[in-house]
Amino acid sequence: MRNSLFAATEWITRFAYINILWIGFSLLGLIVFGFFPATVAMFTLIRQWIMGNVDQPVFSTFWTEYKKEFIKSNLIGLVIVVISFLFYVNYQYIMFFQGGFHDLIKIPLYVFMIAVSLTVLYVFPTFVHYNIRFTETWKNAFFVMLLHPLHNISMVAAIFVLLYVMQLIPGTIFFFSGSLITFIIMGTCYHTFQKIEAKQQKLAEKTNQA
Repeated sequence: MRNSLFAATEWITRFAYINILWIGFSLLGLIVFGFFPATVAMFTLIRQWIMGNVDQPVFSTFWTEYKKEFIKSNLIGLVIVVISFLFYVNYQYIMFFQGGFHDLIKIPLYVFMIAVSLTVLYVFPTFVHYNIRFTETWKNAFFVMLLHPLHNISMVAAIFVLLYVMQLIPGTIFFFSGSLITFIIMGTCYHTFQKIEAKQQKLAEKTNQA
């Protein structure tokens, strides 16, 4: 019982610490330039924890990843900002124009916006998990999202539940909002990546046997 309580306290402290680092390093980059490198650094560390590598020094690893991926992560961020702007324009268009042809294109627009939003959830996990080029990160994130609808549903549902709970306990937002959402996203995506890699391995074994 004592060991379980100690382990729980250790993990709570760990998630709170990395969340504070995420906020601090986002501010270090004046938010505009710091948010995305800090997010990549947080995803990298939490991925290591999920894989069982919990002994890495948190601050030095975070700082190393923050510096190393500063430019690439901000390129990803730029794309996300452009996407967000286009979403805003589309939403305003949908709300402003009503009837006839405009009603017909609402559903395709909503489907497109949902698909892109889900793809964005996979971008950071794909970026930190695979050593691939910028364009391939987006392409792989899209195909992983498209082929695993149940993972999409479970991930989004878990995020909404977490946000609801945090709304009930406001003090948790500062200490756990980013880190726990990252854990949900990275944990779901890591499980998906493992399934894909297992299928690829089986396919390669069959090919070699043939």
